[in-house]
Amino acid sequence: MRRISVALSALTVVGLLSGCSTIYRSPSVQAGVSDAGKVRVVAVTPETVMVANRAPYQPKTLPSVFGISAGSGAGASPRGVGTLPNPPSTQDGSRQGLRLAPPPNVDPGPYTIGTGDVVVLSTPSTQGTIAELSGLLAAQNSRNGYTVQDDGSINIPDVGRVRISGLTVDEAEALLFQRLVESQIDPTFSLEVSEFNSRRVSVGGAVGKPGVLPITLRPLTLGEALSAAGSVSVADIDISSVRIYRDGTMYQIPLEDLYSRSELQRLNLLAGDSVFVDTDYDLSRAERYFAQQIQLQQTTLAGRQAAIDELTTALTLRRADLNERRENFTQALDLDAVERDYVYLSGEVRTQGRYTLPFERKASLADALFDTGGGIAKETGDASEVYVLRASDDIREFGAVTAWHLDVRNAAHLSLASKFELRPDDIVFVAENPVTRWSRVVDQITPSLITAPINAISD
Repeated sequence: MRRISVALSALTVVGLLSGCSTIYRSPSVQAGVSDAGKVRVVAVTPETVMVANRAPYQPKTLPSVFGISAGSGAGASPRGVGTLPNPPSTQDGSRQGLRLAPPPNVDPGPYTIGTGDVVVLSTPSTQGTIAELSGLLAAQNSRNGYTVQDDGSINIPDVGRVRISGLTVDEAEALLFQRLVESQIDPTFSLEVSEFNSRRVSVGGAVGKPGVLPITLRPLTLGEALSAAGSVSVADIDISSVRIYRDGTMYQIPLEDLYSRSELQRLNLLAGDSVFVDTDYDLSRAERYFAQQIQLQQTTLAGRQAAIDELTTALTLRRADLNERRENFTQALDLDAVERDYVYLSGEVRTQGRYTLPFERKASLADALFDTGGGIAKETGDASEVYVLRASDDIREFGAVTAWHLDVRNAAHLSLASKFELRPDDIVFVAENPVTRWSRVVDQITPSLITAPINAISD
């Protein structure tokens, strides 16, 4: 038995020696010069990260279709109210039948922005335009601002469409402040309404300048409206009156009462009011005037609705076209038909393969490790041997490779991985730990330990 044991031991040693040529050899990174070229190993430190990041690289950009919204450049200009109808002819009469029936004096509240208004975003500079806001360009027109479109929004470059219709100036300013902050733009600005076009009052009849008056931040009173229209021009104050049509109701104020009572002159007018100065007391004439005003407004609203329908159709078609072009690009990505930049993961990582560098931005070593690679394989990886292998672009160093070495046994060094920028064709390599290397060697030579004695006995 002893002779057999000695023979088995000898055969085992012979088997080990004869299998040396096939024993597992683990990959590693070694500095020096070989047939493949020169290898430089550089420790990753805050200083060397800056050196590595200086390597030129321009990330791939998304097609311009991804930066376009369906509403960009689209919009319908507010439609005018048209010309006012001619006032009814005057006739002789008397004060008989003229009774005082004024409208209630209501508080219109703070001014709310509406369709057609022009707003300006001003900075504290002397220029006072949006041009001073970082990343924004003011609308280059005579109004130097933004017109509120039919959908109640304004279109600000680099921010997009913001709906401000129905908001007070303070509320709109707060909303724009939030949108500028979300877009990472300096929000130092103030909002002003430069043109008031959404809330109007028509004044006609026996006045110097019949027309349409805007309601601004300050409420418009009846006396101010008549004064702005060129004042009242009547031959006989006793038979003249001011009639106000509001929400389907006719109100009447004889001129004699209007001039004798100041509170009547301070009555607040509301958007949509029609004021008519009549030189007689025939209500039917005033009713015909207001019927003309109603018809005019209905025609204007119908035209505006048609413009909105046209705009909606155009936006729908444009949105469908943009979506189709984006879907085509997405399908090309899925089929790998779009040229991309890649980084390759090798060694003891959770998942070996390639990591696609993103569009529009640069990726870091931490992105590649923890996005798809899943990090270092904790059972087999050596946290002290993490490398980024980068081939030199200099033809004078053909074949030269720089191995940026990161030791993350101290987890604080992972912060360097988040700052180390990757470049196309970089190879992220994690070496195996010594225990794993020895385990794999043992796994490979174990069959020799078993089969060598058996073969010797059988022989």
